[in-house]
Amino acid sequence: MHSYDPPMPAPPALPLDAEGILALAARSMFHLFSSISQGMFLVDSSGRIVWVNEGYRRFLPALGFSSIDQFQGHMVEDVIPNTQMRRVLETGEPILVDLLTNKAGTFVVSRIPLREEREGGAGDVIGAIGIVLFDQPETTLQPLISKFALLQRDLDDARRELASQRNNPLYQHAPDGQRRSKYTFASFIGSSPAAVEVKRHARRAAQSTSPVLLLGETGTGKELLAHAIHASSARAKGMFVSVNIAAVPDTLLEAEFFGFAPGAFTGADRRGREGKFKLADGGSLFLDEIGDMPLGLQAKLLRALQEGEIEPLGSNKLVPFDARVIAATSRDLPELVRRGLFREDLYYRLNVLPLRVPPLRERRSDIPALVEALGEDMALRSGEAPPELTPDALALLAGQHWRGNIRELRNVLEQVTMRSDSQRIDAVQLERILREAGLEQIELPDLSHANGDEEAALLRPLAQQVAELERKAIAAAMASTGGNKLATSRLLGISRATLYERMTNQER
Repeated sequence: MHSYDPPMPAPPALPLDAEGILALAARSMFHLFSSISQGMFLVDSSGRIVWVNEGYRRFLPALGFSSIDQFQGHMVEDVIPNTQMRRVLETGEPILVDLLTNKAGTFVVSRIPLREEREGGAGDVIGAIGIVLFDQPETTLQPLISKFALLQRDLDDARRELASQRNNPLYQHAPDGQRRSKYTFASFIGSSPAAVEVKRHARRAAQSTSPVLLLGETGTGKELLAHAIHASSARAKGMFVSVNIAAVPDTLLEAEFFGFAPGAFTGADRRGREGKFKLADGGSLFLDEIGDMPLGLQAKLLRALQEGEIEPLGSNKLVPFDARVIAATSRDLPELVRRGLFREDLYYRLNVLPLRVPPLRERRSDIPALVEALGEDMALRSGEAPPELTPDALALLAGQHWRGNIRELRNVLEQVTMRSDSQRIDAVQLERILREAGLEQIELPDLSHANGDEEAALLRPLAQQVAELERKAIAAAMASTGGNKLATSRLLGISRATLYERMTNQER
């Protein structure tokens, strides 16, 4: 046996019944923490690990141990990289909530000192308890991370507004909203394999100075990733300047890119104007919808990228610039190259670090977290409570094709929230909005190979099918956790109150 009840401190002088209650409460609290945590261990006053619970066992292989016996007996800092247990032992002060990252992963942890009981107060530190509260903070704490990201974005917006009022020529000439990055990688919501992979590649791209090409359907978050790449790069203190090529008339694009000299054309500003390339000097230039750029301008863009200098309209002077280019498109650039609509040499110049941003249908498991984040954002902007979607409503959202991806998902949420009399949204309300909005046909199970009973089962109302799947999922989770409702709720990604509510409804 590797677990035991640690010696409890002697309780103060109390009547016998009170002493028994106090001792029982102390033992119960210890066992409670041991059972509900993701892992727990004890160290003595020297920092040597003297006890480890079974929950901590799954972290041992990543730390280089195959059994608890091998792990016990070591000094804590020798076997748990980046631990702060030594500080707790030396200061006697607890660290109630902290993030610990090492080769076993990233964890939310708590560290509590144990003191010898003495008359007149607490005595010397005799050891400490280390508790792993959460072993997947990105998933478990996603709502908090999302709220923090929204608050951080609002704070950044306020700072940019204050900065824009200062006497800075760059701020005076740069269009509003195009001066600093608005988002970080925390703003890209999702912990699905597809989302984690694209963020991993984007973080690596941020450390480079080469051009980045973001590929993906409309509404997948390409612009958000462009902001995040800039914010994580060595150019984060520089400008983040964006141009939506599809939104600017072809006749104005060259002036928008390269600027113009005083009096360069009829109606031109007599003082001239700097283009986006010059404004982005020292920072990043985001070229959105690069696939819509006219052929005539593509040659000039290629030359600017190769030479690192531009020639404003109406000027015979070359102006050097130093901007990192991040381009994005929802179009098939190789196909455009084959059709002669996009220069092959420019394509290879931009396609140095290509990143494919996955569509929403490839990361359906992120939909609940996205709904939560979008709902919180809508609530912050409207001043009203965010919508609460039932499990069958979330299942219905997961069954859509989402041609417009996250942008389309937000539109649907805004519609159903505005048209609902209740904060709680069910599948019936949502299905009506989906059909009235003329979205792509709701996806149903493939019936082409169904026979008799199977086909009849699949043709039942969606709410019944979702309820049955929910019952099976709860039963399987309860079985795997030995009936532990807290562990079951965590496994299913719902609150304990929601689990109780579902179980009560199923019993009716």
